[in-house]
This record gives sequence, structure tokens and C-alpha cells, in this order.
Amino acid sequence: MVVLLDFVSLLVLLNSACSMVLGEMESPIVNLTLDPRKRILSWNSRRTVTQQTCTIATPLDPDTSQEPQVGNNDTYFCSFPNAVLHRGATLTVNATSEGQEFSEELAFNNSGKEGSGAQNLSCVIYNIRLMNCSWTRGPAAPADVRYQLYTWTSLHGNVSECSHYILDSAGTRVGCHFDELGEGHTTDDYFFLVNGTSSNTDIPFLDFPSVNGPRLEKYNPPANLTVKDNVSHYVIRWDAPAMRYSLSNSVLCYALDIQKMGSFSKREPVFLSRQYKNEYRLPSSDVRGEHTVRMRVQHVRFQIWSEWSSARCFGVPEKNFLVASIGLAVGAAVLFGMALMFLCKRLSLKKKLFPPIPRVKQELAGSFLASLEETASCGGPPPSASQDPEDIFIVEETLLLASKPAKTGGPAPTPNPYVNIPSRGPLLNH
Repeated sequence: MVVLLDFVSLLVLLNSACSMVLGEMESPIVNLTLDPRKRILSWNSRRTVTQQTCTIATPLDPDTSQEPQVGNNDTYFCSFPNAVLHRGATLTVNATSEGQEFSEELAFNNSGKEGSGAQNLSCVIYNIRLMNCSWTRGPAAPADVRYQLYTWTSLHGNVSECSHYILDSAGTRVGCHFDELGEGHTTDDYFFLVNGTSSNTDIPFLDFPSVNGPRLEKYNPPANLTVKDNVSHYVIRWDAPAMRYSLSNSVLCYALDIQKMGSFSKREPVFLSRQYKNEYRLPSSDVRGEHTVRMRVQHVRFQIWSEWSSARCFGVPEKNFLVASIGLAVGAAVLFGMALMFLCKRLSLKKKLFPPIPRVKQELAGSFLASLEETASCGGPPPSASQDPEDIFIVEETLLLASKPAKTGGPAPTPNPYVNIPSRGPLLNH
């Protein structure tokens, strides 16, 4: 019984010793380092591992995990191109070796005086091959702070420092101008890093996730803006801007600003996207008075507007609108009248619509005049003034008395006490 107890105790001691040995086994992960510019975490493995993962945790961003890639000489690495490191980061590598799990952690700190680093970095590509970047000086930066901007277009590409810095009134670098970007490709990814140096303190750096090239481009305003009046509409046309990257015109969004000159009320811009004809028709009935139009453009997904184009005037000034309307109405009436006269002449409608009045025959005219004379001699109205005038004499009536006796053998004639003198007769000479 005693022997059995001693054997069990020995097994327990051996098991404890094995557990202590396994617990003290060294981690296979060594030389864990981070390249903050390339955002690459790398390490070596000193013995065989069966499974590995790497994770990065940064403030304000979700954790990101991935499987490492194998390099030379038992080197492994993980790439985090979109990680923002200037706020600090914690990187972890987990591995399994000989049935046991291991974990190594690296804490990355952006050393330097808080508030002394550059802030608000922004970059824009314009005029096809030019780029400007700008930032603001940190509120706690010392007087002798000196910032440097570095840029590259791929994780393993060459890093170049800005060659044309822009200075503020105090002589501090607050921007950079790039004269030549070379040929552009839609796969271009830009990386930016702003370091700082000072003789008094360390300056923390400022970095950003990689940015695709087309997201940075600011287009020129639309070219060749024209407005034509086709009576019913004002037709507005323009040309798409030249672009650094080969993109379809359908990805562009245009804004038209149409305003009435001298008016205090403002119209909202008209937004047009996915245009293929680059044309906008404004009904003439919507235009009263003189107007202006200007345009700008942006990518439908990237919020960088171009500058406004030069304004173009169109429409009739309000004081001349009534005159123009009357002129158009008169012109239309004249054209209609001319067309009607042409048709009348062409189709002989004049004779059909306006037949000539027949002339009076000579015989009928003679009989008519004779009838007038006869009527005049029968006590009718006087003849027309074309006839010779008559002299009219009024003779007093004379009573003729019989002064002689009647002849023998017959009755004496009865005297006529009245003698009628016609009131009308031939001309009497006296």
C-alpha cells in the first residue's frame, strides 16, 4: 500500500514538472516591429508554427485582423494600409506552436508634445498634373517648429518629400505645391505623412488612410458654355472638363445656376447627373427679362466641386420685352397677309370673292333719262341741274268783261272770266 502511494506521488510530481516546463516554453515570435510609414508589422519565427494571425487596434476605428504573409528567412508580415497611427495603436500576433498558443503584443505610441503636430491635412489635384496640400499649425507647436510632408503612391513605392513648401506670415510651413505628378492611373493610391521637428521638443506626426487618386481631383469648370434661343426654348450646351483619369462622362454631376438680372429672389441650382448630351432646355415661357447662367461640376461620389464658370447672358431685357412681343405679332400678321395675298393671286380667288360690277348699257341709260324728262313735264320734280334754267313769270289774273254786244243771229259767247297762264313754259323775251 505504501509502495502504491509512493508511485502515485511520483506521477503527480512528474506531471507538475512537465507542466512547468511547458509553461516556460519560449514564444516562437521574435523581433516584432512596425514600420509606421508603410504600416507594415513584421516578425520572425524561431521554430515551426501551425497557425498565426495579426490584429491592429486603433482609437476611433474598429479592430482589423488578417493572416500574415510569408517573407524570406522565416519572416512574416501583415500590412495595414488604411490604419491611422498618429493616435497610437496596439498590434498583436497570435501563433500556435507544438500544440501551445502564444501571443505577442506591440504598443505603438506617437511620441511628442500633444497639440504640437500638424492638423487638418487636405490635398487636391487640379489642372490635370498639379497638386496642392495644406495643413494648419498645431496650437501647442513651438516657435521653431518645422514640418515636412512626405508622399508615396504604393506601400513599397519610393517616398518623396515636398520640394515647394508654402509658408504662412510667421514663416512656418503650412502647405506644399507639386508641379508635376506624371501620368495618372485610376489605381493610384496616395499616402501622406507630415512630420515635425523642433529643437525644444518632439513633434508628433500626422497620417491618413490611403486615398484613391480620382477622389482628390478637382475639375476645371465646364468649357464652351453657350445659350441659343430656338423660339420655344433656350438651349444651354457645354463641354465636359478635361480629366486626369479616364472616367466616363456619366460619372459627372453638373450644377446650373440660372438667375434673373436685377432680381432679389434667387433660384435654386439645377442639378444634372449622368449626362450624355451635355444639354439643358429651359422653356422660353419661364424666362422674363435678362438672365445669366453659370456652371460647375463634380464627381457623383466625390464631393469636390469645381469653380463656377464665367456667366453667360440670355433673354430679352424686361423694358424691351413688350416692344419685342408687339414686333413679333406685327411681323406674324404681315407674313400672314402676304401669304394670303399670294394664295389669292395664285388660286384666282380674287375674282371669285369679289366679282366686277356690270356697266349700265347706253340704251338703258337713254330711256332712263327720257323717263326723267317726261316726268318733269308732268308736274314732277325739276330736272337735274345739268339742264338749262328756266325764267318763271307770274302774271296777275285779268278779268275780261264783254264790251261789245253779240252779233245778230246768234247768242253772245259767254265770256271766261279767268285766263290760266301756265307757270312753266319756254323762255319769254321781253
